[in-house]
Amino acid sequence: MKALPASWLVVAAVAAVVALAAANHVMLIDAVSTEAAGNRAFAAIFVARAELPRLAMALVAGAALGLSSALLQRVLRNPLAEPATLGLSAGAQLALVIATVALPAAMAYPVAVAFAGAAATALLVLAATARRRFEPLAVILTGMMASLTATAGAAAVILASGDYMTGLFIWGGGDLTQDGWGPTLRLAAILAVASAGTLLALRPLALLALGDAEAKAAGLATGSLRLVVIALAVWLAAATTAEIGIVGFIGLAAPLMARLTGIRSSTARMAAAPVFGALLLSLADGAVQLAGHLTGLRIPTGAATALIGGPLILALVPRIANLTRPDVLPTPTILSRRSAGPVLAALAIILMGAIATALLAGRGAGGWHFDPANMDWRLARVSLLGAAGALIGMAGTVVQRLTGNPMASPEVLGVGVGAGAGLSVVLITAPFAGLAAQATGMMAGSVATLSVLLAFVRRHGFGAERLLIAGIALGALLSSILTSVITTGSPAGFRLLGWISGSLIEPSASMAMGMAVILAGLTPLVLVYARPLAILPLGETTARALGLATTATRFSLVLIAGAATAASTLAIGPMSFIGLIAPHLARSLGLGRPAAHLIGAMLSGAALTIWADWLARMVAFPYQLPLGLFAALIGGGYLAVRFARGSHA
Repeated sequence: MKALPASWLVVAAVAAVVALAAANHVMLIDAVSTEAAGNRAFAAIFVARAELPRLAMALVAGAALGLSSALLQRVLRNPLAEPATLGLSAGAQLALVIATVALPAAMAYPVAVAFAGAAATALLVLAATARRRFEPLAVILTGMMASLTATAGAAAVILASGDYMTGLFIWGGGDLTQDGWGPTLRLAAILAVASAGTLLALRPLALLALGDAEAKAAGLATGSLRLVVIALAVWLAAATTAEIGIVGFIGLAAPLMARLTGIRSSTARMAAAPVFGALLLSLADGAVQLAGHLTGLRIPTGAATALIGGPLILALVPRIANLTRPDVLPTPTILSRRSAGPVLAALAIILMGAIATALLAGRGAGGWHFDPANMDWRLARVSLLGAAGALIGMAGTVVQRLTGNPMASPEVLGVGVGAGAGLSVVLITAPFAGLAAQATGMMAGSVATLSVLLAFVRRHGFGAERLLIAGIALGALLSSILTSVITTGSPAGFRLLGWISGSLIEPSASMAMGMAVILAGLTPLVLVYARPLAILPLGETTARALGLATTATRFSLVLIAGAATAASTLAIGPMSFIGLIAPHLARSLGLGRPAAHLIGAMLSGAALTIWADWLARMVAFPYQLPLGLFAALIGGGYLAVRFARGSHA
């Protein structure tokens, strides 16, 4: 059968956009009109000022995201590039939050403010990956780190100003609610100008696709072209974020759908991507509205699109080639066994310093002081934090060695968010469940997430680099579920909100003792697996040849990592990055052997958690920032610097 011409496919897609979106919104309009009980004036106002502008905004915003992603993917040669995965949307959100709190006058120009934040994030990501020539894995990982850090920064600014955070989650989740035509017309004008700029850039982009050498031979300034095209894509992403908040993965799916429909011409794909973006966002928004009308639950559209984007990335990962070069994951320098003792002793001294500071030093109305008052409460808090930090350091080390990837961790692979999914099930089904039931649900969620991820990796047979992308996708999928629960405003949602931001559970001697017992039970158990942790990264064949029962060993290690993750995240939340940083610090200090690496990561994790909590209580006094958000700010900056220097470990 002869394939249809690309132009006909685009026309068919346009017709599908109009027909399907119109069908969704006609049903909604009919439902509202029925509820109005014959009040035609109300129905007319609703349609003219709310429903039709919302439909138009979904179409325009979807097209803008589709075009922005098509430009980014074309110029960076990265099939996973889009505003969400590169951190552009989160950077724009951070700039808007800072301007709202600190410089309200600037919010008269929201698109300019959002563009400044998105552009700064783009420059950071590009600068950090320039040494790797913008290879896809490096760009996506750096973008994800920037996104998580910017999101944590935005939440920290809101909380530091004394405002509540629910509004940030609702708006940040992508809310298309409209009250008039102004925002839609503004975004449509920007889309029109950007489309004209794209038309002018089509021929230079076609030359660039031949290769930098060929493009330069034809007289093309490749660096300037990339900068202009990226600026155009950033402008579209920033404008969309300024109007409706963060809507992820629409930009990822739109160019993919253009390829899957058989469109071969790069120009036709560029034209089709906005069309498919409009289709997807309008359908997602219509589905969200219908679900809200039927159930009474109001879920941001952006959370619904993540339910599409997560599985989409998982489907794409096995098909993506050339994610990394052989030099991306350098072998760390490992010191001799004799150097482990002094290093561990130094880490223990640092931990003791952190404990002493947290117990004695503080800040009050009269300034800084040393105060031994409330020692029982402080001791319980520090003990709880130290045990939780050591557990997440343990879990991070196990996950890194289990996967053979020094960039893996419970936070990056979505294991911490998986624990949150288990917690949400417990809170929804049993709102008054105790800590034991919550911990059980979190352990089940973390173990299930890690098991699914490892099974997915083994089935498709790809390496450690693609594991990160799969983990990011799974984490995004689970995060969208948590966001949906939070935005319902239910009691379970409020409790999840506090947990996801890293708000510490109420410290007590019994809680600290329980966490210490878990740590004491898991530590000798994980040290028993020191030899298997050294063998498993060598591969399945080598491990079996050395007599290791790989299936049973992996299952046991998954249970240990899941239990440690569940216990620690119950106390400090899922966003801390400590599970990634602590093993990095231990390895960079030369603790390469499994037992020394585990102990060093646990000491580092405990010290980092205690220091981060103390700083979170001091820097914004009298306000107290959530530990998880503050640790994410520190961790994201640390990882960005390490990544820019060309080192993963």
